[in-house]
Amino acid sequence: MKLNGISKETMEDIHRFVHERDWEQFHTPKDLAISLSLEAAELLEIFQWSGTDMQCRDKLPHMKEEIADVLVYCIQLCDVLDLDPEEIIRTKMAGNCAKYPVDKAYGSAKKYTELK
Repeated sequence: MKLNGISKETMEDIHRFVHERDWEQFHTPKDLAISLSLEAAELLEIFQWSGTDMQCRDKLPHMKEEIADVLVYCIQLCDVLDLDPEEIIRTKMAGNCAKYPVDKAYGSAKKYTELK
């Protein structure tokens, strides 16, 4: 069974971890967003001075840890804000499709405001 795109067991594990430590009091949207940003920066740090992305393959275990941290904070933020991750992703993807039509964006790294 999935709850908001995440298995019920995973959501229960996250809730139990937080509850056992009495951390709900700290999980405000602001603090979760800050934590999410910090964890994303830790993921980015793995690539710093790597030369090429492929040189980081030996750091995959560390990458997995940091990606998991980012995902957990995203899930917690959605939970606190009562948002359905799948719904907001689908809405965002629809907007992205409108901003980046295939005929204009194909093969281009330009921002949507630069596409002609």
